[in-house]
Amino acid sequence: MTTGTITTPTTGTTGTLTVAAAGVATTVQDLGRTGLAHLGVPTAGPADRRSFTLANRLVGNPENTPALEMTLGGLELTLSTARYAAVTGAPAPVTVNGVRVPDPTLVHLPAGARLAIGRPWAGCRTYLAVCGGVEATRVLGSASRDSLTGLGPPPLAAGTVLGLGPARPVPGVPVELAFSAVPVDGAVTARFRWGPRDDLFDAADRQRLTATTWRISAQTDRVGARLTGPPLAIGSVHLPSEGTVRGAIQIPPSGEPIVFLSDHPVTGGYPVIGVVTDTDIDLVGQTLPGDELRLVPAR
Repeated sequence: MTTGTITTPTTGTTGTLTVAAAGVATTVQDLGRTGLAHLGVPTAGPADRRSFTLANRLVGNPENTPALEMTLGGLELTLSTARYAAVTGAPAPVTVNGVRVPDPTLVHLPAGARLAIGRPWAGCRTYLAVCGGVEATRVLGSASRDSLTGLGPPPLAAGTVLGLGPARPVPGVPVELAFSAVPVDGAVTARFRWGPRDDLFDAADRQRLTATTWRISAQTDRVGARLTGPPLAIGSVHLPSEGTVRGAIQIPPSGEPIVFLSDHPVTGGYPVIGVVTDTDIDLVGQTLPGDELRLVPAR
């Protein structure tokens, strides 16, 4: 067992969160660092922003409040004070002191109770927001962990202690109206818009991109989802590096697309044939290696 970083609670902290097990990859996230791409700093933030902001709203936090993103579950923790918590995103088994929680969308955690979140049965990223939020050191104005640049607090580990902000009133949102859009079965459909370099591709490549049921490869992380399937034939194209955005579909010399996610680089030299819509890129952020993905032009 590794010992995690201990973040000294700051003045005003009204409680602490102590990690007993961190799972495969659990990080602190907020909505990221915006407006810094000219400095080479990507936005980062949660891979599934919709589920992240939902979790914060459910416990009365502003949407940008730092919360936890876990990949493939495995998180166990305790709080020093009683709080409400919300679990959203990839649906996973949740227990409190070993007792299963039927609907963890909003759950009350007594002080010292052990919350455990297991491996999700659909999707891959689950979010935990605690009323009042977690405290973490901000870098360039954000508490998000960026896996590409290494900015932000390190991934959580057993022994990590985080402060909690002051509790807020929890709104009475009917939890049956609060649900996360996570791929459950079948191919995920993601809409995209052509450009900015689609004119470099011939009709056969454009048709192959939209007609193929792509498969998410094992080389997928928060930076990007690499796809496997019949490669596009454009081959190696040398372009001056230009800005890239979340959702960009980049075509490297292999001909197999890469869909950029939260921690994407701010520039790239391979042609971008299209960009997944802001609405659908959260779905791509929930895909697992082996999942099928169809790219459909937005209308």
